[in-house]
Amino acid sequence: MSPAFAGWGGALGLAWQSFMATNRKRIPQRNTRPPIERMLKVHNLLKRENHPNASQLAAELEVTTKTIYRDIAFMRDRMELPVVFESAYNGYCYDGEVGQFPTVQISEGELFAMLVAEKAMQQYRGTNFEKPLMSAFRKVTDSLTDTLSFNLDEFDQSISFRTSAEPVLNLEVIDALAKAAAGHRQLQFNYRKPGARKAVSRVVDPYHLANVNSEWFLFAHCHLRNDIRTFTPARISDMKPTGKTFKPPKKFSLEKRLRGSFAIVTGDKEQEIVIRFNELVADYIREKRWHPTQRQRNLKDGGVELTMRLDSLSEVQRWVMTWCGNARVIKPAELAQSVREAAQHILETNRA
Repeated sequence: MSPAFAGWGGALGLAWQSFMATNRKRIPQRNTRPPIERMLKVHNLLKRENHPNASQLAAELEVTTKTIYRDIAFMRDRMELPVVFESAYNGYCYDGEVGQFPTVQISEGELFAMLVAEKAMQQYRGTNFEKPLMSAFRKVTDSLTDTLSFNLDEFDQSISFRTSAEPVLNLEVIDALAKAAAGHRQLQFNYRKPGARKAVSRVVDPYHLANVNSEWFLFAHCHLRNDIRTFTPARISDMKPTGKTFKPPKKFSLEKRLRGSFAIVTGDKEQEIVIRFNELVADYIREKRWHPTQRQRNLKDGGVELTMRLDSLSEVQRWVMTWCGNARVIKPAELAQSVREAAQHILETNRA
């Protein structure tokens, strides 16, 4: 994944990378890969040993001779196929035995994974992400020529993606942030902190755009605070480039920055977190990887004990509360106390 942004896995992540690549300043490159389907047709025509020339191939495939020359050069130089031009016949042929056309090999399981990724992309239909995402997906699928037996209608009806709290995204803001982070371009925008009524003008150097637990966050150097801050795109408004660029610090690493967080919020004091879950919810805990530092210990009563090392308690406190009394904080005492206070506040707020 590009160092400027992260968060989509597998094929969807590759599609995002392709999107960013096509939106950066275009640099002419030689030997741009032609469509596999057309080169396969050229391959089959050459195997007939009729010595077709560029004009004949262009007419057959309804392209220009320039395209044919590029295809043949790619087949010879990149695919290492023995394509030669025989002056005596004024045409092309293979100089030697050629077996199967070299294509991307894919298993049925890999195809299934790609189709799952395509279903995941449907949430971006009708947005400015749809075209580059689907274009990248087609580039992968166009390189596949082997046919696998797969009922797409049944697949379409049997798998879907749902979320109970779908983030409200301004994709124009996400798009602009991604481009600025990739291009190291400084931004100015108004930003409203959680719970605040008024927004404050910020000038930032956007380091990294990340998707964490299906939500987008911008990690940037804030010139107002003279420190790295985390911004939620939904609370950004009136954004514009300052016209300046910046050089990202080599020491910045999102992985290191978030190592001690439960999700996004970081702190200064790392400490051991121990939480016990009863048998009613223990399976849900066992079935997920909650944190890179986690350790699990099964309890005799059917419950499970989860241990992690975190440097911030606010996010894990809210998480414990979501288990509705089926989780008990063993340590630290500070976390246990904050959970008790939050529970008492809930009782007072909802008192009849």
